[in-house]
Amino acid sequence: MPVRADKVTRGLVLGGVGLTALYTLLISGADAITKQFAAHYAAPQLFALSGALVALFCVIASRVGGAASAGLRTSCPLAMALRAGATVLGTIAFFHAFRLLPFAEVFLFIALIPLLAALLSGPALSERVGTRAWIALTFGTLGVLCVFHEGLSGIGKGHALAFAAVVLGAVSMVTSRYIGQRDSGLLAQVFYPNLALMVAMGLALPFVYTPMAAQDLGWAVMYAVLLFGARCVLVAALRTMPAHVVTPLMNLQFVWMVVIGVLVFGEVPDMAIVLGAGLMLMAGIWLVLDQPLLSASDTTVPAE
Repeated sequence: MPVRADKVTRGLVLGGVGLTALYTLLISGADAITKQFAAHYAAPQLFALSGALVALFCVIASRVGGAASAGLRTSCPLAMALRAGATVLGTIAFFHAFRLLPFAEVFLFIALIPLLAALLSGPALSERVGTRAWIALTFGTLGVLCVFHEGLSGIGKGHALAFAAVVLGAVSMVTSRYIGQRDSGLLAQVFYPNLALMVAMGLALPFVYTPMAAQDLGWAVMYAVLLFGARCVLVAALRTMPAHVVTPLMNLQFVWMVVIGVLVFGEVPDMAIVLGAGLMLMAGIWLVLDQPLLSASDTTVPAE
């Protein structure tokens, strides 16, 4: 019996789950540094340096990996340009959202990415999103409404920026999977968006630069290290499983964001935020369980 193209092996699913969980830990640490910087510096001051460092890390990794790393070449220049542009604009939007909103509250907008990715993955990637997956995605998205328990009057500039950021994030992630289906290497998808970030933020840096303490410079370097690791891991996860399955797993990030918010920023989320996050986490688990798996017998090569 031929193997269905929309099925994946149990090992790939477990590997994708592990990679996505690692991504959430790394990116939560990077987000915490972003929020800290947002209180004292303009966006270009962090992202010009981090973009340059991450791009440098990619160059070094491509040289160390040799031919096995596939270098920094891409066969999808237009898709890569779209991913780079979405990454730059989304990064700026998230930076200002972190400045205006509590740490855990931003998460509820991040959790909108799965629904938006599902909407885009059909026409962009020809990936079928089943009925149960749509129900899970819609159910999880209801969780974001918990942040507006006071009604529409509670919507502010920070919420608008956060929503713009997740739209751009969904575009970037779906584009990443599109490229990953056609390019064998991971580094190019990390290199070009960060090169674009370095250039864009570098042009603005002279107008907003303020002297940085050595400790803050160290945190900026740490941000670049965490971001490099997170983006490499995410690209690998998006090559393993469909975007609409990977992105709900990213909701595990809420756990890390609550812990960091309490310990570092003294922000304790209210019950509405916790309830919304719970809805999203359940939807993410359902999507993983709904992911079709290949049994051992299914992997048999069909007879001619």
